[in-house]
Amino acid sequence: MIVELGHYSLVLALALAIVGFVLPLIGALRHDAQLMAVAPSATVAQFVFVAISFAVLTHAYLVSDFSVANVVENSHSMKPLIFKISGVWGNHEGSMLLWVLILALFGALVALFGRNLPLRLKALVLSIQSLIGVAFLFFILATSNPFLRLSPAPIEGRDLNPILQDIGLAIHPPLLYLGYVGCSISFSFAIAALIDGRIDAAWARWVRPWTLAAWVFLTLGIAMGSYWAYYELGWGGWWFWDPVENASFMPWLAATALLHSAIVMEKRDALKIWTILLAILAFSLSLLGTFLVRSGVLTSVHAFASDPTRGVFILGILCVFIGGGLALFAARAPSLAPGGVFAPISREGALVFNNLILTAACATVLTGTLYPLVLEALTGGKISVGAPFFDMTFGPLMVPLLIAVPFGPLLAWKRGDLLAASQRLMAAFLVALAVIVIGLFLAGTGSALAILGIALAAWLLVGSLSDIAFRVKLGRAPLAESVRRGVGLPRAAWGTMVAHFGLGLTVLGIVASTAWNSETIVTMKPGDSVEVAGRTLAMDGFLPVAGGTYTGTAVRFSIREGGAAIGTLQPEKRFYTVQNMPTTESAIRTFGFSQLYVSLGDVKPDGETTVRVYWKSLITLIWLGALVMAAGGTLSLSDRRLRVGAPKPARRAVPVAAE
Repeated sequence: MIVELGHYSLVLALALAIVGFVLPLIGALRHDAQLMAVAPSATVAQFVFVAISFAVLTHAYLVSDFSVANVVENSHSMKPLIFKISGVWGNHEGSMLLWVLILALFGALVALFGRNLPLRLKALVLSIQSLIGVAFLFFILATSNPFLRLSPAPIEGRDLNPILQDIGLAIHPPLLYLGYVGCSISFSFAIAALIDGRIDAAWARWVRPWTLAAWVFLTLGIAMGSYWAYYELGWGGWWFWDPVENASFMPWLAATALLHSAIVMEKRDALKIWTILLAILAFSLSLLGTFLVRSGVLTSVHAFASDPTRGVFILGILCVFIGGGLALFAARAPSLAPGGVFAPISREGALVFNNLILTAACATVLTGTLYPLVLEALTGGKISVGAPFFDMTFGPLMVPLLIAVPFGPLLAWKRGDLLAASQRLMAAFLVALAVIVIGLFLAGTGSALAILGIALAAWLLVGSLSDIAFRVKLGRAPLAESVRRGVGLPRAAWGTMVAHFGLGLTVLGIVASTAWNSETIVTMKPGDSVEVAGRTLAMDGFLPVAGGTYTGTAVRFSIREGGAAIGTLQPEKRFYTVQNMPTTESAIRTFGFSQLYVSLGDVKPDGETTVRVYWKSLITLIWLGALVMAAGGTLSLSDRRLRVGAPKPARRAVPVAAE
């Protein structure tokens, strides 16, 4: 009976979503306050019923209710508790339910905490959000019902895909969906603004915190997914330009551009067309990622489903929202006033440059991701677009952007002084120059590109500190006054500095781990050793391992440096008996910001084992930088100015079209 409660809760949530879409929209068009007031309560109630449904499915997994087909397909009674919980979203049906839960959550948060929003705008935002909920709730009930029963119920389940039985899968999808689906709020704000006709600085202030929250979660989700693939798949890489990886990266690029564009709109009432378009595109790219993962058009470790019916359904949803949003934008955009005027050399100009580069970079990733699919659909031919294409197109685009990043915060609004900004960045320039000189002296010209990359990272790291140092008069005023000025700075200013510093850390990690990565493939048996990065890795012997639904063999390695033991590593070869599937579990030891990474190949009967040994220089900075970027976004989000309206209302409302 509990399972039926989950199903009926979804039906009720769909009914409430329809109410939350239709009545507030009619109320907004008729200026009927009573109908518009329905939106918050309907949205919160919708979230409550979706949450009940999700809780029921989770309960079915926890108690191993094998009368539910979804539980049978993705769980087992012997599975550890954490993997029973993560199994809820480790499949198509459960992950879609999580998708809708987060969609409803964001709508409920706007309903509860958007008290400073004008009634009409709030009603329209929640109406559009409910319309998205209608589409996906209907999709779940029609094609992806997670509560289908089996009769008779099997005694045991078929277990979850072994590579998904990892703590990373308990964290990665929820974080990623909070970012993916969080972009829906920016989309709803954009569509509501186009309908309402109010697109001004106050609107930008209202939309920015929701976009920033989605960006933080998306940053964390991508970083967690990258690290999971790095240690779980056993190949030692942190990014493969997999189409589904790209599908999460493209909304991140669009959301990053949207954040910067919203800042200009808020401060200078400019870039309205950019901001609205980017809000539509960010969510459109999230929908595209949902389609790619679930349509069966891609073969990927990340892909959930291969049912063409589901793919066509999602394609229809994608066409309605992307096509409808862009059509409305095209109809209303000519009526948008241009807003504030600014010189090319200004903070606005720097942010426009940022948006152009990010948009172009996103377009290259989109082209490389979709081109094989389009070619196969048109000609039947199959090709793959791999890392060389993206390295040759995406990488060069990023260089001028990374050079420009420290300049943005140092330029004045409307008209900036490039020479003065350059003088304030002299310390960053000197550090970068010193890195180049020292690097070429130590490593020679053979590592010139890597040294330039390290110098670029140093430029970002020191440059990100320059704005704060200038604003607190560091070195030009007594230390006590500098501290007082620092305490008085807005949190958003500190957040910007922290986020840009994190970007520098990530760039440093990418360059170092790419340029000074070493890989050794050897055949070893107990007693053998291999030299790696000045350390000795010795194979000690084999150990049996077992847990949950797997058995296997671990190999114990000792790490020695200068003859002294400094640690051990224990990679494993597992065999999951229910799924009849072997997996490789790598072992990693961190030294500072670098890592020693060991992965096992086949184990022969005589005890010889193929061993892959990697030395990854400064690789942890890639993910540490992402954490720092997310911390910067969170710090900015805590700025009180993002929780209140714009500092003053726009001098006049910008008409978009006659009602």
